[in-house]
Amino acid sequence: MNMRTPLKNARRLGSAKEGADHFWMQRVTAVANLFLGLFLVWLIASLAGADYTTVSSTLANPIVAILLMLLIVSAAIHMRLGMQVIIEDYITGEGTKIVFLLLNNFFAILVAAASVWAILKLSFA
Repeated sequence: MNMRTPLKNARRLGSAKEGADHFWMQRVTAVANLFLGLFLVWLIASLAGADYTTVSSTLANPIVAILLMLLIVSAAIHMRLGMQVIIEDYITGEGTKIVFLLLNNFFAILVAAASVWAILKLSFA
C-alpha cells in the first residue's frame, strides 16, 4: 500500500531530513536558556545596589563573562529558530519568505555580536 499522494509521486519530493534537528536544537537551547537565565537572575539580584567597582570586578570574572556570552548565543539561536518557524508557517510567497529568513538570520547574528561585544567590553574594562 502506497501512502504517497499523486502530487508527491509526481514531484518526487521526500523528507527534508531537517525537522528533528530543528526540534532538538530548539529544545536544547530552551533548557540552556532556563539554566543560564536563572544564573542571570541570580547575578542581577546579587549585584543589586552594589557600587561600580563591585559590578565591574564581577563582570570581569571570566566565568561570569563566559556564562553571559553562552546565554546570549543560546538565546540568539533559540530566537532565530523560533522566528524561522513562524516565517515558514505564515509567510506564503516564496520570495518574501526567503527575504524574511535572510533578515531573520542577519538580525540574530547582529544581536548576538553586539551583545557579546558589550560583554567583552565590560569584562576587559
